[in-house]
Amino acid sequence: MKKLVLLATALCMVACKSIEAPKSVGAIPSARQLPWHEMEYYAFIHFNMNTFTDMEWGTGGEDPVLFNPTELDVNQWVKVIKDAGMKGVIITAKHHDGFCLWPSEYTEHSVKNSPWKNGKGDVIKELSEACHKAGLKFGVYLSPWDRNHAEYGREAYVTYFHNQLRELLTNYGEIFEVWFDGANGGSGYYGGANETRTIDAHTYYQWDKTFAIVRELQPNATIFGDEGPDIRWIGNEKGFGTPTNWNPFTSNPSLQGKDHLHHLGEGDENGVNWIPAEADVSIRPGWYYHAREDHQVRPLEKMVNIYYASVGRGYNLLLNLPVDRRGLVHENDIKRLMELKKVIEADFARNLVTEASVTASNIRKNNKQFKPEKTTDSDKNTYWTTDEGVTEASIELNFTKPTTFNRFMAQEYIPLGQRVKKFKLEYQKDGKWETIDEQTTIGYKRLLRFPSVTATKVRFTVLEAKGSPLISNIGLYNAPVLLVTPQLSRDKNGQVTLTPADTETEIYYTLDGSQPTKQSLRYTTPFPVTQPTSLKFVAYDGKQQLYSEVASYALDIPKAKWKVLSSASSDIQKVIDEKPNTWFAQEKGNTPTAITIDLGELLNLKGFTYLPSQDRWVEGTISHYIFEVSADNVHWKKLSEGEFGNIKNNPIEQRITFPVEKARYIKLTATKTVDDTNRVSYAEIGIITQ
Repeated sequence: MKKLVLLATALCMVACKSIEAPKSVGAIPSARQLPWHEMEYYAFIHFNMNTFTDMEWGTGGEDPVLFNPTELDVNQWVKVIKDAGMKGVIITAKHHDGFCLWPSEYTEHSVKNSPWKNGKGDVIKELSEACHKAGLKFGVYLSPWDRNHAEYGREAYVTYFHNQLRELLTNYGEIFEVWFDGANGGSGYYGGANETRTIDAHTYYQWDKTFAIVRELQPNATIFGDEGPDIRWIGNEKGFGTPTNWNPFTSNPSLQGKDHLHHLGEGDENGVNWIPAEADVSIRPGWYYHAREDHQVRPLEKMVNIYYASVGRGYNLLLNLPVDRRGLVHENDIKRLMELKKVIEADFARNLVTEASVTASNIRKNNKQFKPEKTTDSDKNTYWTTDEGVTEASIELNFTKPTTFNRFMAQEYIPLGQRVKKFKLEYQKDGKWETIDEQTTIGYKRLLRFPSVTATKVRFTVLEAKGSPLISNIGLYNAPVLLVTPQLSRDKNGQVTLTPADTETEIYYTLDGSQPTKQSLRYTTPFPVTQPTSLKFVAYDGKQQLYSEVASYALDIPKAKWKVLSSASSDIQKVIDEKPNTWFAQEKGNTPTAITIDLGELLNLKGFTYLPSQDRWVEGTISHYIFEVSADNVHWKKLSEGEFGNIKNNPIEQRITFPVEKARYIKLTATKTVDDTNRVSYAEIGIITQ
């Protein structure tokens, strides 16, 4: 009898718990999607034929012998990725040009016909084994579009595509994500046809069969596509998610253009299916390696912003690393990755909520299973929630001493759906609650950044929700300032603006070439520089008493009086607008092509500068030039003629000097471009007078 009573009591307790626990709301994640959410941050590797042809999209007619890395080392990739704090990698097994990084039995257009390892190599095998050994997740990118295959556009190719998918999912261990690109159909080699082929991307590939193959061979793998079925595209390749991010999603064919892209990013509050979004972005402008981009690795502050605008808004971040022609992750990329890791680790080194007592305005049936302390236990499987029907509630943190913080983290318990529609973070000041920030969705994770606040009482309030809010974890952190060199901009009138990466740093500068310190001029507002000046500046963190690296600029006279005389197009004035990211290209024609500039006054010239276009799709960079000057725009004198050495691979500002010559007009003539396109482009032209 006693055993029966105990059994009945236990069953009653289980029943009571099931009654007290909230029911799911709306779409919920599958068993394969939950581990994917926990990945948060992982690597994309673009390495394939395009690496060796210096292209982003190959035509499909490339010879396999071009694929020949000299030092390919997948263990280096894996070490870099793991050291950077990423949890997995996805590699371009086959891009649009159709070249396969594995010896596929269905095509000759693969590594088996390359000189690399005498045709005996298999990049996918090497990388998958290295990942599994290192504890990293492994995924594959397989382009549906194939510009090499003769049967593309016909049914035979679909069979080929499915067969290759089976190879990748059968021979390389466990796969965590299968990535299908949305680029489909267009011009290509197509077995020598060299024509344009179009397909219906929704029906041609027989997606139902494609997805079934993945489910059959890799049941735990998630599938990425523009709209799912498991993971959707974010709608851009910048890595920035929208402030509102719903994991539920419903396809809406009526949306086009920007509306469609915004829908991909934001999702649907009442979406039918759980299809979270993945943010993909490259650490450089291009997806594939180009030596000309070695100086264009994204700045640290930009990478930090990307992290907070992706992972910090509930998106997973897929960060691309373009492996170079050696077969290695480039040193510049490694440096930036490790800097980013250091910032992330420092920002979230210590969760201050563990030092506070926690109370809540409502606890579901006053059951300790749902008490607010569940939000501070770092357990993703526990949560605080409210009584049924209570969709506005708050958690209050009380510290025993004033505590400084500038980051906030919140996570919902998403196995039962995404619920929070709006929330607010406050702190108490002089007995009154002051708002720090107010935002919309939380989802798997939400991170907030704000100026440092010091308080003993902090309140997190869910203002609106689709049901009782389920908050799994919260956090408060005191991140150090981001101490990097400020950015400089200057307008045509000579007005200089210095922008810090972190508003809590101070900027100090000098105008005489001396090293700046906190005793130097402090930057508060833009200032004019109207004469040749050696400007140096630093960011300074007063809390840690640390300086950033010193930035040094040789600023010459302003361009306020300048005018380009060589073209009827107003766009040509971009070459003297002091904006390095704008550019102008002459219409195609026969070189030489010249630009003449009126400086507005006679000046003593000691040299000139040429900045090539910094655009991702650069064309017409000058390789060989003639530079002339004139006092009257009639009689010209040649002061310099030559070549901008290695400008194709290193398109930075070129500085050419010569003996002093007085002139009012300058003429830069392009006699040859790096690509022989007979089109000449410029980002900026300048002079040297000091």
